Amino acid sequence: MPSDFRPRKRRWLLIVVVCVAALPVLVVGGVAWVYARADVSTVGKTEFRNELAIPPLAPSRVGTDGTRTFELDMRAGRREFQPGRTTETWGFNGDYLGPTLRARRGENVAVTVRNTLPEASTVHWHGMHLPAAMDGGPHQMVAPGAAWTPRWTIDQPAATLWYHPHPHGATETHVRRGLAGMFLLDDEVSTALPLPSDYGVNDLPLIVQDVRFDGAAFDSAHAMFRDVGFLGDRTMVNGTLAPYRDVGDELVRLRLLNASTARIYTFVFADGRPFSLVATDSGLIERPSTVDRLRLSPGERAEIVVRMRPGERTVLRGGELDAGLDFWTQRFSGGDDTFDILELRAASTLRPAPELPAVLASPTTPDGGDSVLERHFDLNLAGINGRPMAMDRIDFAVTRGTAETWVVRNKDGMPHNFHIHDVRFRVLAVDDEPPPPALTGPKDTVFLPPNSTVRLAMRFDGPADPDAPYMYHCHLLWHEDLGMMGQFVVVNPGQAAGTPPVRHGH
Repeated sequence: MPSDFRPRKRRWLLIVVVCVAALPVLVVGGVAWVYARADVSTVGKTEFRNELAIPPLAPSRVGTDGTRTFELDMRAGRREFQPGRTTETWGFNGDYLGPTLRARRGENVAVTVRNTLPEASTVHWHGMHLPAAMDGGPHQMVAPGAAWTPRWTIDQPAATLWYHPHPHGATETHVRRGLAGMFLLDDEVSTALPLPSDYGVNDLPLIVQDVRFDGAAFDSAHAMFRDVGFLGDRTMVNGTLAPYRDVGDELVRLRLLNASTARIYTFVFADGRPFSLVATDSGLIERPSTVDRLRLSPGERAEIVVRMRPGERTVLRGGELDAGLDFWTQRFSGGDDTFDILELRAASTLRPAPELPAVLASPTTPDGGDSVLERHFDLNLAGINGRPMAMDRIDFAVTRGTAETWVVRNKDGMPHNFHIHDVRFRVLAVDDEPPPPALTGPKDTVFLPPNSTVRLAMRFDGPADPDAPYMYHCHLLWHEDLGMMGQFVVVNPGQAAGTPPVRHGH
C-alpha cells in the first residue's frame, strides 16, 4: 500500500462529507436567492413617454337583411414596442391586438374571421350570449387560409366584452402573441345614462397586459416556481409601454380589461383617490359604488369613473395583491409585484360633467330563488372535479329555460378563477358571506383565492344544441391549456346530451 494512500483517502472522505453538508445550505441559499429576486416593481421608475393608443372602432356594413357584418383578419406582424427593436407579433386587422367591435342590443351581427396565420386558431366572444356553434371555443377552429362567419342576435344588456383565441392547449400562447380586442355592447338603458360616452376621449378602453422582452422578442418563458403561468416584468395598455393619456373632462370612464394570461391586478390610483365602479364583466351594476381599489383576475372587466381636477396628473397603479395567499404563493404568483400602469394628464380647463346617477340599471341576473339544481365544481390544477378536459366528452347537460346554482371551490393552494361561456351570473356568496361591492354586478368570470368558495346563480336561455358544447374553465390560461376545463350543452326538456363534433387536422 502506498505510504500516502491513507491521507489521500481521508482527504477525499473529508471532501465528500463537506459537500454533503454543504448541499442543503446551497439549496436553501439558492431558493432564498430566487425568492428575493422574484418580485418586480415599476412604481416610481416609469417615465410615461408614450401616448396611449386607442384601438380604432371596427368598420362594419349593414346588409339588405339588416345584419351588421364585421371583418377580422388574424395576421402575423411586426411592431416596435421599444425604440429601435422590432418584435414579431400577431394581431387582428393589424400587427398587434385588434379593433373594437361595437353593436346594439337587438342587432343581428356577423363576423367574418379569416386566418392568415401559420397555424389554426379560434375567436371566442368572451361574455357573449350566443349559440354554442358560434361561440368560438375549441370546437370552432379556423384552419390556416380558411374563414369562418358566425352569426347571432345581440340579446343581452350593454357591457364591455372582449374577443380572443381559444384553441385547446395553445390559448396562452396565442393571446400572448397579441390576439385580443374589445367588443362593446350598447342598449337603451346605457345610452340614456349621463355617463362619459365619447369613445377614446372620456370613455377609454384599457386592455392591460404584462409583458417581458428578451431583446426585441417577447419572452414567454415561465420562471421558476411560477405555477400560475407567465408573469411579465412590465405592463402595457392597448399595446403601449409606459403610456400617458391627456384628458379634457372632469369625469373619465375607464373600461378595464385584464387581458394578461395569469397576472391578477389590484387597480388603485397612486394618490389613493376613490373612484366609482359602474359596471362589472357583463354590464352595469344597480348603483354606483365608491371604492379605492379593484381586483381583476385574467378575463375580468370593470368600468370605473374617475374624477379629474384641472392641470393634475394621476397614475393608475397595480398594487400588491391582498387575497390571503401564503408567503410563498404570494411571492411566486405575482402578489408582491407592483406596477405604474397609466398616467392620466388633465388639461388646465376641463369640460364639466354631471354627477353620476343614483341608479344605473335594474338587476338582470337570477337571485338563486328559482334554481332547479345545484352543481358543485372543485378546482385543482389536475382538472375540474378531478377530470382534465376531453374534447370528446360532454360533462353534463342543462335544460333550456331553467336556472341553476353552481358552487365553485378552489381546492388548490394556488389562485384560480372560473369563467362560464354564454351565461351571465350573479355572485350570491363568497365563503358564505355576501359578496363585496365589486362582485355585486353581472359577471361571467370570478376570482377564487386558495381554499375559497363562491355560489353563482345563472339561467340558461339557449338556444338548445345537444352536440355543440360551451366551456367552463379557469381563465389563468396556462391552467386552461393544461386541462382545467369542462364542457356542457343546453338541451330542450327531456333531451339528452349528444356528441361533440370531431375535427381533424387542426
